[in-house]
Amino acid sequence: MAESPYPYSRQAAKQRGELARWKRSHQANVKCARDIKNLIASHAQNGQLEAGCARTALDWWGFPRVQLVLSNTLRGASGQEFDPDALHWAQTAQVPYEKANGEFRLQADSALLAQFLRQTYAEYQALGMFGPEHCGGADQDYAGKVLILRPDRLREECWSAQNQLWYGECGFGCSPASRGRAVYATCLGDGEEARWNREDFMGVLDEQYLPDWAAEKLAELRTPKQKQADSPAQGGMEMG
Repeated sequence: MAESPYPYSRQAAKQRGELARWKRSHQANVKCARDIKNLIASHAQNGQLEAGCARTALDWWGFPRVQLVLSNTLRGASGQEFDPDALHWAQTAQVPYEKANGEFRLQADSALLAQFLRQTYAEYQALGMFGPEHCGGADQDYAGKVLILRPDRLREECWSAQNQLWYGECGFGCSPASRGRAVYATCLGDGEEARWNREDFMGVLDEQYLPDWAAEKLAELRTPKQKQADSPAQGGMEMG
């Protein structure tokens, strides 16, 4: 499995003592962009991209890095040739802004690039993952809500809808107005408890998309809290 892209800028990596990781990831980004460019060139016939082109790139580099390269390339892009949903998906990958990003910006015909993007997005949709289109309103409080974890925060072998849905418990990061970042949450898939940062989540899941399996786990998590809230205070005395 390909190594996940390094998520921070060169400056941040230097401060964290992780400059070697940043360099290794940056070099991989550059090579990934070059490989995609060559794949598009070799799989284009009469203005049409052959099926399976994006699949090959994904087999080589994995979803996180291919999406990162596409996001870097399509920053601020628009146009009728790009599928709006696919473009929005690509642009959700967070790319720390720095001059070196120009080194892994794809140079390809826009129409062929749009076809490559559609192929990549179709492969992603086949995984059944949750995306920005499944989020409710922006800037919501995360406490007591079902949250969608960004796929790039997971190892690719863990990419599944079950690992994406988390129940927000507490933490300063739950509030959109807080300076704090920490969000303490429980995974609805396996019950794991973890600390995340607010930016690790896409947002709050729109309730219409809540799967039955998640609704059952959510009820389990909320029930004890409701019972505790309804019971007499600890150490108190019931009056007959």
